[in-house]
Amino acid sequence: MSEQVLDEQHLPAVVDRVAMARLYGEPLFSMPTDLYIPPDALEVFLETFEGPLDLLLYLIRKQNFNILDIPLADVTRQYLTYVDQIRKHNLELASEYLLMAAMLIEIKSRMLLPPKKSDHGDEVEDPRAELVRRLIEYEQMKLAAAKLNNMPLLGRDFLRVQVHNDPSVRVRHPDVSVVDLREAWADILKRAKLHTHHTITREELSVREHMGIVLRTLQGKRFVEFEHLFDTTRGTPVLVVTFIAMLELAKERLLEITQAEAFAPIYVRLSYLPA
Repeated sequence: MSEQVLDEQHLPAVVDRVAMARLYGEPLFSMPTDLYIPPDALEVFLETFEGPLDLLLYLIRKQNFNILDIPLADVTRQYLTYVDQIRKHNLELASEYLLMAAMLIEIKSRMLLPPKKSDHGDEVEDPRAELVRRLIEYEQMKLAAAKLNNMPLLGRDFLRVQVHNDPSVRVRHPDVSVVDLREAWADILKRAKLHTHHTITREELSVREHMGIVLRTLQGKRFVEFEHLFDTTRGTPVLVVTFIAMLELAKERLLEITQAEAFAPIYVRLSYLPA
């Protein structure tokens, strides 16, 4: 019991004595003192540049400076701060940036001197002119490179399809028999019947007109057989109207419909003709 109490006294003061981690299954109540972390393990690069001109252009555009009127004092100060950070980690890389830093300092020193006129009396060119020209050209090339990079690239965005056509290989098509053609034709006819349209037209027929036709047919004749008064070539509607016309004439007593005996032929004649 005393040994257990002694072990508990040596435990670190942690909340509810909960281990902060486990190492190989064993609880870990404090950070190990012999933990080794390499110096570059936690190094973070916030901005990466392709060279001195890229860094200089970044500083100008980030602060919305006019590239034709660069405030060299502020830009040079910020540039040197970045170069000083590079020198701490990579001296070889910093040598490229140091050359640009020297150029900036030289241009700034020339701007501090009183302006001199050339031998022809013209004003001397602005010391920043050559640097501005290089920056503009670099920015144009950088934008052009970005546009080219956004274009579809073979192997990155799409692949080329390669089709090999062997002329020696002959495609053999299946033979078509007469039976196959007959079945195909029968199938076409069957489908055509399913799409047949039934058109209904309206024909205006006059009963009075057909009454006159019946009277003209009976004119000058002693009698006419009933079925001879119908024109079977003109369709059912004409037959119906002709029959109604005969019934109307019989109703008005303009014609007589007679039959000699049962099942004998039916005859039609005008009423006013003598028997």
